[in-house]
Amino acid sequence: MKITIVAGARPNFMKIAPIIRAIKIAKEAGKEISYRLIYTGSLNDTSIDASLFTDLNIPAPDAYLGVEAATFAQISAGIIIAFDKELQQNPTQLVLVVDDLTATMSTAIVAKKRGVKVAHLVAGTRSFDINMPKEMNRVITDSLSDYLFTAGSDANRNLTQSGTANAKLFQVGNILIDTIRHNRHRLLKPVWFDVLKIKEKEYILLTLNKHTLINNKANFKKLIQTIIENSNGLPILAPVRPYIENAITELEINHDKLHILPSQTYANFAYLEDHAKLIITDSGNIAEEATFLGVPCITLSDYAEHPETIKIGTNELVGEDPDRLEEVLIQFNQGGWKEGQLPERWDGKTAERIIQILTDNIK
Repeated sequence: MKITIVAGARPNFMKIAPIIRAIKIAKEAGKEISYRLIYTGSLNDTSIDASLFTDLNIPAPDAYLGVEAATFAQISAGIIIAFDKELQQNPTQLVLVVDDLTATMSTAIVAKKRGVKVAHLVAGTRSFDINMPKEMNRVITDSLSDYLFTAGSDANRNLTQSGTANAKLFQVGNILIDTIRHNRHRLLKPVWFDVLKIKEKEYILLTLNKHTLINNKANFKKLIQTIIENSNGLPILAPVRPYIENAITELEINHDKLHILPSQTYANFAYLEDHAKLIITDSGNIAEEATFLGVPCITLSDYAEHPETIKIGTNELVGEDPDRLEEVLIQFNQGGWKEGQLPERWDGKTAERIIQILTDNIK
């Protein structure tokens, strides 16, 4: 069986790495299986550095489509043209796509047009806001997919309620947990950690990525001020990309406990997650990792890709509301945080289940 695996952004590789390891194990066990890893972006993409593949212990992509554009139309058109050529030159039996990017949807369309089966990893997540670009990507990709690999019962319910046949659904668990479990003993303390005199479990980790969050400058300033005012004397470590750093700098907020840091390698960043007292983020992936690590997490979003992180995990949603954020921070400072439990099948064996399903069904 030949599988083409598609990554459209850096976070996708964290979910692809366990699949690559599972393929390698299956091949060593005598199964006829191989893969080709495609990145839809450029070889010069600064977010995809060599350390990422070293940290994840996987090879670099076999091919880069080199699509870099500003608009949805340009990105989707560029990927469709480039990926169609890729499949023409390198035939495959299955295209495996990840998450909810424009790249996810575009490559799924190409595969189906060519009569190739599609597997969607992390299927069934919904915000129920069709005006959100990612929601449209999710709905279209799910509707095209032959194999829908879900993380939990909420995702299954979302799909069955939209009329998806049960035969296509496979609740395999959270693939992101495979990666953090596999690498937890390999995490690295950043070299600056001791220089700043930071102590484990005595800091707040702040991560921000969404452009929509920083575009509302007045509200963004209130959010940052709320975090500082309710930090209870704890250092705030904020490893961010340049556009977020610039947005914070423009707020003209100076505080000796707020440390704006450059983006970290996977091994360094996961170390910061594992040893934080509290995580504040706008990322669903980080909220999931926080639940696995047992670290209290506040998410600046109105919905969670995996509601399990809220229902039984360590995550709490506050939206982009400074008042709600302050309320939850006060609760945290008073020691009132929930313990959290691991959701079903967050056991590090998701990739094994996926490869078993595919090898059993595709000959």
